[in-house]
Amino acid sequence: MASGNDLGVALRRWRERATPPSGLRSVARRRTPGMRRDELAAEAGVSAEYVKRLEQGHGRPSAQVLYSLARALRLSSSEYEYLCSLAGHVPSRAGCVPHEVGSGARHLLDRLGDVPICVLDAAWTLLAWNAACEAMCYFSMLVDGRDRNLAWRAFNGKEGWSRAGSATEARFQQAIVADLRVTARRYPDDDWVTDLVADLMAASEPFAAMWESPADHQDRRYRLTKRHPVVGDFTVDCDIMTIHEGDLRAIVYTAEPGSVDAVRLAATRARRAHPG
Repeated sequence: MASGNDLGVALRRWRERATPPSGLRSVARRRTPGMRRDELAAEAGVSAEYVKRLEQGHGRPSAQVLYSLARALRLSSSEYEYLCSLAGHVPSRAGCVPHEVGSGARHLLDRLGDVPICVLDAAWTLLAWNAACEAMCYFSMLVDGRDRNLAWRAFNGKEGWSRAGSATEARFQQAIVADLRVTARRYPDDDWVTDLVADLMAASEPFAAMWESPADHQDRRYRLTKRHPVVGDFTVDCDIMTIHEGDLRAIVYTAEPGSVDAVRLAATRARRAHPG
């Protein structure tokens, strides 16, 4: 169970972000954004006093109450897992993060041969990719150690996405942090994950700030601009998918058909096939 009042802080932040269904809007004048406690309580089937107690750090909600709160707050799956972990309801998995690329992930790589895709473990370490992805990234994916980890690369200026400090880069970084936080709680005995988080905290102030804040994103699609040294900059849609078989992540990159971005993305594959 989380220390301090992490659960209460997260609930309050998510409540202030949420919009209540029209049938539950309170007639009272609003002093704060988002849902009122009574509105959240009504939709979740609990009392407003109980919501207040949780936000103040008192009490431990049951798994059923957590599900009702998550549904009322419209939480994403990763946020729901984080909420459960704060209340001590996410069972830790013995051992370390699995690194096996199962048949489902292999099938996805085979089906999307011309579309850049990479597969990562739950700690965001590269496990598998296709030639289109390596051509787009313009670096050898056969690197060792920390450079195989996309979380490490994203916070140490090695990914080559967007411009440093841009809003799109920050949103993508937030998605990584939120997912990595869930992984750290799910695999508490994995020393590699523990060391990765500690080193990121020490090496990156943005990572440290995001790590200390509750997950605040729901999207699984991002538009990122790749800085490619040969074909120039191009923007792609970046979709993050969870492959439950093996607790893996898959990132698929696509560009708007017929756009300049699509032409430049295709050019990265052409140059790899015909270098020079």
